[in-house]
Amino acid sequence: MYTNGYIFRYAGIMVILAAAMLSTAAMLLKPFQERNMAIEKMGDIMASAEITDITTDETISKFNEVVVEALVVDQDGNVANSYTEASMQNSEAFSLDMKKELYKKSKGEDYKLPIYIIEKDSKKTYIFPMMGVGLWGPVWGNLALSSDLNTIVGVTFGHKGETPGLGAEITTKAFTDQFIGKEIFNTDGKFTSILVVKGGAATLPQNMQNHAVDAISGGTITSNGVGDMINNVMLSYLPYIEKQK
Repeated sequence: MYTNGYIFRYAGIMVILAAAMLSTAAMLLKPFQERNMAIEKMGDIMASAEITDITTDETISKFNEVVVEALVVDQDGNVANSYTEASMQNSEAFSLDMKKELYKKSKGEDYKLPIYIIEKDSKKTYIFPMMGVGLWGPVWGNLALSSDLNTIVGVTFGHKGETPGLGAEITTKAFTDQFIGKEIFNTDGKFTSILVVKGGAATLPQNMQNHAVDAISGGTITSNGVGDMINNVMLSYLPYIEKQK
């Protein structure tokens, strides 16, 4: 019969060995995980500009082909860094942590945000990454504006744990396609953002309907989170946009 001391020593050794194996596996897999996350991020950026149907193997080369400039802008709208080299994934813009930067903003500290400029069919599209909060966790996305820095070309959204069939519907084309052609400024040049309206954009006055989309039925909190995200983050980009007009 094994003694208690033997059992504890055996269990301790096995725990240490298992921990070492898991740690080694995590280290070995980390580069592949980071590459997959980068590819997904690139795909989402391009999808917001309606560049889709790209295979995983093509994503990096296509991203470097269509993204002609990656900018880092400060809270005053000044360009702090501009990257135009071939490997856009190596730019400061691509490595910026939006969560950390927006947290700095909430604390009244200096912050920086990324912008990607895509050239497609000889036209420039400006991609503005976003991050916010949904019902069960973070939501994020990319909003693409045409060269007038007003008209939406497309959007993408993602989430960590919104409810399937309800809040998770923010990722579907039925929701995202509503944004195409909408404008973030009114005819007087005032920033309006894009309202996500429970009951539908048609319930708003006629002059506001081009600045609104229908909320997701049964996903009110997530819809509100998306609307708040667009408003809050695009307000952060507003100094840059105004300097370009």
